[in-house]
Order: sequence, then C-alpha cells, then structure tokens
Amino acid sequence: MFCLLAVVAVGGIMTVARLVKSVVLVVDGKQIALRSFAGSVREVLGEAGVPVGSGDSVRPAGQERLVDGTWIEVRHARPITLTVDGRTTQHLVTATNVGDALAELDISPAGGRLSLPPGRNVPLSGISLSMYTRREVYVETGGVRTATTTTARTVREVLRQRRVPLHRGYRVRPPLDSFPAQGAVIRVSPPPPPHTVVVPAAVAGLNWTALALCMSNGNPLAVNPAGPYYGMYGFSLPMWAAVGGTGLPHTWPAEEQTYRAQLLYQLVDGRWQGQWRECGSRLFG
Repeated sequence: MFCLLAVVAVGGIMTVARLVKSVVLVVDGKQIALRSFAGSVREVLGEAGVPVGSGDSVRPAGQERLVDGTWIEVRHARPITLTVDGRTTQHLVTATNVGDALAELDISPAGGRLSLPPGRNVPLSGISLSMYTRREVYVETGGVRTATTTTARTVREVLRQRRVPLHRGYRVRPPLDSFPAQGAVIRVSPPPPPHTVVVPAAVAGLNWTALALCMSNGNPLAVNPAGPYYGMYGFSLPMWAAVGGTGLPHTWPAEEQTYRAQLLYQLVDGRWQGQWRECGSRLFG
C-alpha cells in the first residue's frame, strides 16, 4: 500500500512538473524569468501583473498558447508630441528612446537638428520633441543669390549663419521670425532711396494696378529674361537707374516699384508707348 501511494505521488509530481512552464518575460527591455501554470500569454501577463492597454505591443499575441520556453515581449505605448519644421503632430510609439521612436515613425533625422539626443529615454508619460530638417534655401543680397544648406529655425538664424549684416532700415523678406522652408528665397534690401520727387495727383491716379496686371500679372518678383525686364512693370536696368532705383527692381516691394514707374511716366512726359507698348493703355482704363 505504501509503495502504491509513493508511485501515485511521484506520478503526480511528474505531471505537475510537466504542467509548469518556464517563461521569459521582457517588459520595455527588462527581462524577467518566470515559472507558470498559465495556458496563454494573456494569462501569464495577468499573473505577473503586467498591464496591457491600447497601443501597447505584445508578442506573441495574448491569445497564443503558452508552452515551455516561451519568450514574451511587451512594449508599452508612449505619447510623443512631435514638431517637425514647425508642424506639430501627436503619436504613440513603443520605442524606449528618441532614435528608435523616430525610426518607428519612419522619420530620418540624418543631417537635421533634434531638441533631444537620439539616446534620450522616452518615459511612459511621453515627451515633446522638435526636429528641424536639413533644407536648401537662398539668400539674395545686392541682386546676388546664394544657395545655402541649413537647419535654422528662423530667417534671422539663416542670415546669422551666413554672416549677412542687418543695418538699420534694411528690409528682409520673408520676415526675420518666419520659418525658412525648403527652397525659400530670403531677400535683404537696403532702404529705398528717398522719395524726393513729388508725384502729381493726376499721375498717381492712373490705373497702375491694371498696368501691373497686364505686364506681370501683378507679380513684384517677376523676371522676364528676354530683356531682361524686372518686377511688376517690366523695368530694364537702365530705366530703373534713370528714375533713381538701386539694385534690381524685383527685389523691392510693390510700393517702391510703383513709385519708380510713376517717375518713369513723368520722365518720358507721358509718352508711355516707348515703355509699355502692349499694356500702357491700361493706365487709362
């Protein structure tokens, strides 16, 4: 009888031993070794007190059958507020550092500027991250345009990097605090020459808007290489200089171009046909 009980006990122990599984649980990179009677991945996570919520990653999936030697990896979701070149978006990632988080979002920081280093930990509470990509922009001074590669946050920063001086009265377009996007042209212009010539009301009252629309679709930045002709009114460089203009006409704001066009009209005594042959009649529309 004793021998029979011993055999039954040994058999029970062997059966129990076969039911116990060795499991390796890796939670956010931290490894834990467990022994469990659980039948599924979900059950062993419950036994270990590992919560799983929306956005979390579990491999194998929770319904998978648990077998001896199973490796279970759990990565908890982390919120990231990501601002790239001034545009902000919200994301959930399971990566535990900044570099892996960007890779998970399929964003390459190569050559760009990050507000946090790639190795910085991403806590469960989340982080805010800013990134400025590597872009090519153009700086135009004195009519000369130069390409430059930058990760600058503002036009002001681009000009500082290029060592472009900003003297009193100089005009900068786009504004100094604006974001220099890929392909942006930053124009730095000295103050316009003084407006010493008075424009009579009869000349100022002509339809300069209609003339500009006909000549250049009203675009102050227009350039026609045929002449070449520049700006809203198609100035040639000699005529621009003749009415006191400096630099290139299209680098000046619309108001300055209109003033110089009015001086040109006066300079030719109203004989507009020599300057605006196809469009000059629009002045009187």
